[in-house]
Amino acid sequence: MTKPKKTAPKLSVFQTFKTKNKEFTGEAMRQRGIIMHLAIETLPTKKTRTAIAHRLAEKNGTTWQNIYSGIFRDLDEILLPLEIVEESGRLPIKRGPKALQEQGVPYYQLTEGGLLVAASLSEMGKERIRIMSEFFEKNSNSKDKDLKNSILTLLKVAPNFVSSLLRRYVESYSEGKIDKLVPFDSEGVKKALDESLTIQRELLEGFSSLSSTEKEPILNFLKKVS
Repeated sequence: MTKPKKTAPKLSVFQTFKTKNKEFTGEAMRQRGIIMHLAIETLPTKKTRTAIAHRLAEKNGTTWQNIYSGIFRDLDEILLPLEIVEESGRLPIKRGPKALQEQGVPYYQLTEGGLLVAASLSEMGKERIRIMSEFFEKNSNSKDKDLKNSILTLLKVAPNFVSSLLRRYVESYSEGKIDKLVPFDSEGVKKALDESLTIQRELLEGFSSLSSTEKEPILNFLKKVS
């Protein structure tokens, strides 16, 4: 009897319910929580499976035992195989099974790709600047200095635009439209983005060519409708 083919792991941070396309699924919320926690936390003791479960349970008003199995599955079957997260080291323990005492408890960190995913999450807020700075420092494959400088500048003046750009990039990866999250370069971004960037570029180029008198009513209009 042939074994059924194993489903390829899929990143679900932007997965929404079919009937509620603005509401993230439980799996999406768990993966977002894991990635955001690892993006912010620095202590190894706070980056184990159990520590992550405790933190997410506290945020969601439940017990850590209720969500531990889901976090275990997200890490071992999705985030680790996709190289969004990697094991950073092991902590020694004095209690529990002998094998576990000898091997220690693993703790985790985000990879370069994981940093990109974290920066695409709107909940990260101002942390996105730090995360993208860290990403470009770690991403030795990125030789596109114009992209690096543009992203870091835009994060200061138009963070929602960058968040939208990165979201589309990560979504394209989740949908299989691009094979890998890194290297992050202009060619990869070009493959991932849709016509919305063309529209935004047209607006930016057109707006920058206007006089101050012409710009004012447009800015007032955009403030009213946004």
